[in-house]
Amino acid sequence: MSESVVSAVASPEERDAEATVRPKRLSEFIAQERVREQLEVLLHSALRRGSPPDHILFSGSPGLGKTTLAMIVAAELGGGLRMTSGPAIERSGDLAAILTSLAAGDVLFIDEIHRIAKPAEELLYSAMEDFRVDVIVGKGPGATAIPLDVEPFTLVGATTRAGLLTGPMRDRFGFVGHLEFYTGTELTALLHRSAQILGVPVTGEGVEEIAGRSRGTPRIANRLLRRVRDYAELRADGVVTLDAAKAALRVYDVDDLGLDRLDKAVLAALVETFGGGPVGLSTLAVAVGEQPETVAEVCEPFLVRAGLLARTPRGRVATPAAWQHLGRTPPNHVFPGQTGTQLPGQTAGNGMFSGGAAGAPDLFSTADEAE
Repeated sequence: MSESVVSAVASPEERDAEATVRPKRLSEFIAQERVREQLEVLLHSALRRGSPPDHILFSGSPGLGKTTLAMIVAAELGGGLRMTSGPAIERSGDLAAILTSLAAGDVLFIDEIHRIAKPAEELLYSAMEDFRVDVIVGKGPGATAIPLDVEPFTLVGATTRAGLLTGPMRDRFGFVGHLEFYTGTELTALLHRSAQILGVPVTGEGVEEIAGRSRGTPRIANRLLRRVRDYAELRADGVVTLDAAKAALRVYDVDDLGLDRLDKAVLAALVETFGGGPVGLSTLAVAVGEQPETVAEVCEPFLVRAGLLARTPRGRVATPAAWQHLGRTPPNHVFPGQTGTQLPGQTAGNGMFSGGAAGAPDLFSTADEAE
């Protein structure tokens, strides 16, 4: 599958573009007010004491700013930053080498920390608690543990799957911050800031149009801004206006709700092929020509959050909102008693992203429902 313009996952080539507009300090970070205020207290009190703050864990969906906040933590503390990821640490020796190379006051950032190998995770426990690691030399009965001191440091972990962290690992983080999706107002402010940094002339209506299709995710918002900028420079007068934004997003096949081709294919298959469901994940994936994991992990989180799809014990079901988005009238058996786009568990006026399907299982589970 080609990478979607509304994917929340950044490609390696996109990292440089993200770095250009990335906020450097807490005062520049937009949204996440609760986490931002708590971090400010944690970090500044640690600086006044002259000791490292508690270890920090950021959780939340891709593209919400976990890596950015890790960089900000290092900048606020004035220490160095060492970055790695859980999958990259295959052996405990790899982690020991990183830990013993840290200077006092450094920040170690481990992305996707839930994927760290078990031996490395166990080595991390003593480093987090006692600033010490035991390196095993030799094998079998003659193996010897050599204790090595580690300079006082702050570990910042990031995860999109907090439920996969072990209890002992989770308990060693003194601060846990969960990042929420951005509101339209927050994304609009973020886009104005990014446009100013990039030197892109924009109108308020143009920025609001992009924000409304960005799935509540700043990474997607910044990506769409760059794509609309490219379109405006080539086919308009270079200004990101409402008309330019709408025309550009039609070219990139992003609709009014932020759905791309695959999202719409999933909804169309549910409604037109399976009569709204319920249908199992594997069957639905075959119908759209994708792998089950792609449908479950790429499409479904947003479709559920947008109130367009429900995951039930019997399978996936298209909601009344999905039928209406496709221009179809939902049959009476679809969520009986519900009208319009209101879903079970929602109240009128909650908005698309505030309710979602009541009792929906873990969005990232790939377990198939009844086939």
